[in-house]
This record gives sequence, C-alpha cells and structure tokens, in this order.
Amino acid sequence: MSRSPFLPPSRRRSREAARRRRRRQRRRVLVGIAFVALVAALAYVVLAHGATSQERKASGSARHHTGAGSTRDASGNTNRSAGTPLDQPRRSPAGFPLGRPPLVLNVSDAAADPLHLGFPELPHAGIVIDLDSGRVLWQHNPLARLRVASLTKMMTALLTVEHTTPAARVLITKQAEETSGSKVGVLPLGRRVPLGPLLYGLLLPSGNDAAVALAQHVAGTVHRFVGEMNEEAARLGLGCTHYSSPSGYYNTHNYSCAIDLAELASVDLRQPRIARVTRTRAAVLPFPIKGGKLYLYNNNPMLIYGYPGTTGMKTGETIEAGRCLVATAERHGVRLAVVLLHSPDPGTQARDLLNDAFQNVYHQRPVPESPMPPGA
Repeated sequence: MSRSPFLPPSRRRSREAARRRRRRQRRRVLVGIAFVALVAALAYVVLAHGATSQERKASGSARHHTGAGSTRDASGNTNRSAGTPLDQPRRSPAGFPLGRPPLVLNVSDAAADPLHLGFPELPHAGIVIDLDSGRVLWQHNPLARLRVASLTKMMTALLTVEHTTPAARVLITKQAEETSGSKVGVLPLGRRVPLGPLLYGLLLPSGNDAAVALAQHVAGTVHRFVGEMNEEAARLGLGCTHYSSPSGYYNTHNYSCAIDLAELASVDLRQPRIARVTRTRAAVLPFPIKGGKLYLYNNNPMLIYGYPGTTGMKTGETIEAGRCLVATAERHGVRLAVVLLHSPDPGTQARDLLNDAFQNVYHQRPVPESPMPPGA
C-alpha cells in the first residue's frame, strides 16, 4: 500500500507503527523456523552417529560370541566360514547369547570338501568332521534344522556329568517311571539308585525314564533342566539347537542341525564318563532290583556289527525325525565323527563315509570288518 499525503499526522504514525510490528513478527517467525530446522539437522546427525556406533558394537559382540568368520543363513543358522564379516546379532533359538563353538567348522564350500561319496538315497542332512582339527570332510545340508529324537540325550548326558559325581544316587519318581517310549524299564519306583547305571541306561538303550530321572536329579524339575539344556547349547555356540525335553521323545520345539551335533559330539567325548559309556557294547551293572543286576545293550549299529575303532556315540529315531545317528571312530590317532539325520540306512552310510575318510583322506590301509546288513 502506498502512503497518502492527505492522511493526518496521527494516522500516518499509527500505520507506520503497525507496519513495524508486522515486520518484527515476520522476522521472529523466520528466526523460529530457522532455529527448528537447525535443531532437526543436529538431531539427525546425532541419531545417525549413534545408530552406526550401535551397529559396530553389535557386530563386535557377535564376533565375540560366535567366533571370527561366522555367518548365519536366513533361518539364523551358523555358517562358520573363514574371513566372512558379521552383520547380525547372535542369539540361540531360545534367546540366549551365543558363545564361541568348541570347533571352527567351515561349511561354506561343499565342493572343496575331500569326500564326495554319493548314496542312492541321501539323508536329510549330515556331516563328517575331524574331531581334532575341525576339518569338514563331507557335508549335506549341515545347517538344516531338523528333529533329532534321542540324539537329544547327548546334551542330557553332558549336563549330568558336569553337575553330578559318580557316587550320586538318584530318586526314581513316578514321572520317570511312567515315561513313554524307549525305557530301561526296571527302575524301582520311590527308591534311590546309583547314578552310574542310569547314565548307561540313558546312552545304551536310550532310556527315556533314565533321562527324566537324571533331569529331576540335576535341576529339581524337568522344566528347569530343559532351560539349562538350552543355556548350555547357547554357551557352546550351538546356533540352531533348541530343546524341549531331556529325552527327545516329543519332537515339538526339539531340533538341531548336523553341524551343532558334530560340535556337541566333540564336547561329549572330552568327558571321560561319557566316552567310557558310549564305546560300550553291553553292560552288566549292580542295581537295586530283583536279581541285583541291570543288563543293558547298546543300540548303536556301529558297535552291534563291530565297526573297527568305534568310540560312540548315539542313535535316535521317531516318526518325524526318522533314523538318526552320531557315530565316532578312531584309527591310528585320527578321530572322526559322522552325523546323519533322517537317514534311510544310517549304519551303512556311516560306515561308508568313515571308510572313505580313513582310506582316501588319511591314507590308512583298509581294516577287516564284519558285514553290516542293509538297513542297519
């Protein structure tokens, strides 16, 4: 609006004052907008820097828990390949932070493995490793999460020997005595029995009743024991393992993978009490029952059919899990482990894989062995 020379002086002063007020208001608004924009920019910079720092910390923490060079697939399984950076936090399926695995197993390149033995029908998953060096000799879906049935008892045995003494005595409860599935079968209800025979009953005939009795003895309740199983699995860096029972009889939420079971086998064999049991074909043990003796027989086909050098370890079978086997053997200082999950012929496949490894990788002479019937 232009000024008019005909307005009285008082009106002109009033309008000039109004214009000055409007100019001041506009300046204050512009200053306020600029200030808000500056604060927003600073906040963005701070938040972006903080997020980057957290990502670096998470990556460093992950390296600490799973070991340098470990990665995971889309299912969260550990892929321990050398030289691969980590970009995800590491927790077990039960939600616990993962520790460093006892062995560094490189499963990143199956084509580089020395064994390429094929079968008419492959197991759903499997692996062959050198128990001392951690070298992977053969693999098939080693990270696939599958039901593992009574291979679960490998962890039950580990916790038992870690938290008990050989002289301990175990109360046989009604829950243990009434457990379904494979059983020792003669456990005396309401009595305390020596722990040693229960450990044999757990690992040779795969007694679910022994598993429950030992779980209750170690942790007070089966529920608490299962929690300790999952904590121990995470501590050992078993990134695809989750337990829901001490026996594995029920498959719901009870699973693992070939690479984790190979790791667990290496840990179990370091325990003399477990190693002594798993290489035993049959045992006759003092026990507070009629006749005073407990007769137990191992259902491991490698021991049943006398595979030379067998040192263990465990079988498992349910409808959902199929036939599973963790077999370990030693010849001339070379210690190997085979894991087969849902195999059509676990004994024969384990024998063929071990023979191929001993003869063609470690250049040992063939050893005479008893024939193993198909489907063993």
